[in-house]
Amino acid sequence: MKFNSILFLKSEDSKIEDTLEAPAFFIDLNLDQIIDAIVAGKWDYNLKPFFYFPVKDSDTIKYRQEIVKDLENRILLDTIKSFAQKMVIMRRYLAMCKKLTYKYHLEGWFLETVIVYCDAVNSLAQELSQIDLHSQGLRDFREFLSNYAGSEKFTTLAAETKSLKSDLSSIKYSIITKGNFVRVRKYDSEIDYSLEVLKTFEKFKQGAVKDYTQYLTVSAGMNHVQAQVLDLVAKLNPEIFKNLDNFYTKYRYFCDETICRFDREIQFYVAYIEYMERFKKAGLHFCYPLITQQSKEIYNYEGFDLALANKCISENLTIVPNDFHLKDKERIIIVSGPNQGGKTTFARVFGQLHYLANLGLPVPGIKAQLFLFDNLFTHFEKEEDIRNLRGKLQDDLVRIYNIPNQATSNSIIIMNEIFTSTSLKDAVYLSKIVIEKIIQLDLLCMCVSFIDELALLSEKTISMVSTVVPENPTVRTYKIIKKPPDGLAYAIHIAEKYRLTYELLKERIKS
Repeated sequence: MKFNSILFLKSEDSKIEDTLEAPAFFIDLNLDQIIDAIVAGKWDYNLKPFFYFPVKDSDTIKYRQEIVKDLENRILLDTIKSFAQKMVIMRRYLAMCKKLTYKYHLEGWFLETVIVYCDAVNSLAQELSQIDLHSQGLRDFREFLSNYAGSEKFTTLAAETKSLKSDLSSIKYSIITKGNFVRVRKYDSEIDYSLEVLKTFEKFKQGAVKDYTQYLTVSAGMNHVQAQVLDLVAKLNPEIFKNLDNFYTKYRYFCDETICRFDREIQFYVAYIEYMERFKKAGLHFCYPLITQQSKEIYNYEGFDLALANKCISENLTIVPNDFHLKDKERIIIVSGPNQGGKTTFARVFGQLHYLANLGLPVPGIKAQLFLFDNLFTHFEKEEDIRNLRGKLQDDLVRIYNIPNQATSNSIIIMNEIFTSTSLKDAVYLSKIVIEKIIQLDLLCMCVSFIDELALLSEKTISMVSTVVPENPTVRTYKIIKKPPDGLAYAIHIAEKYRLTYELLKERIKS
């Protein structure tokens, strides 16, 4: 049967460039940290391009989700990992062969490489046949692999490999050395004196004794003397070594392209599953989000920032999950509240969830419905860049002006603290213009802002506020809840900015 990819339903999508760069919004959303953590230890597979390429259709997302669900079966996951380990060895042998200079040395290791490959294919085909698979992708691959393993092309390769290995293993020869002179001849039933010595001293054994045998490290290296000895052995066994020559020539490109692609692509799922385990052990949850293309009702319950959670787990800190829900005509979440209350983190969660969902992966939370976007845009506060000769406000205006012009009604925009470099009056005026443009485009948006009025602009906007401990407003709960803006966030922001809070005033009086 025809099988193309374990990642892509459409063959044209599978031809992504390995040189793809990370999307511009990765740093704003901490997705660069997340992807680095996911692919850590799997650099040989070059997985990052797969994470830079969100899926554009819900069928492919469903295709991937089903594969992840199958791989939650520990037996299947271990089977895939065992196959991967053998393929790693195969690739290392191939790489080593490219560095070998002596003919029969190279051809011998090439034979070992093919042996590993045949074992990997046969073992995977046999083990997959005994596992109950539900995903279309893995079922299709199993059928492809079964047909391939039973094909004349592969069975002939496996049979010739086994036969040649057996023939080479049967070769016996004797080496006679005298000074610098080395002579190689066929084995003529000479006595193996090492066995005779062991037999003689067997009677002196008294229970367990210390083993003084020196074990030398097995090496793939061969010096010129060994190479010449091997050449002489080849002359003594011309037919077998001629078969070895022919084998190397005939099967130089033995590895099936589809199997090699599967070996790489399946690691996209394995890497993410291994990554999730760290959070699950800490009591956090992941779910398979419903993906909506028409309705813009979206929600997530108990979501969290993966990059921050990873750090919190390392430092044994508490992780506070949060919820959001947009329904009916609601499109825009305006997040306000005191500084350091988790607002920016909440905005990042919104972006991370949508991006990972559009990769076809489980997302943080216990239940989610998310939107299939065509583009994701972010506008986070950045340090002033003296190279562009623009002031901070002008730079903000230039950057944010381009976003609505590039966006469609299927895009998502995440903005964090826009226009903080100007006066409150100007910030309100400019922010309203931006939000009204987003309302016109009917975009999904999350905007972190100290301007409470934005939440009241339209029926498409809702207000969410980062909360504090009622008895002690200086203590943050990091919970973001749906409630009307309370007008306190900006006052606290200004007081802290000008060192006019109660605690700061006391310090200034003392000094």
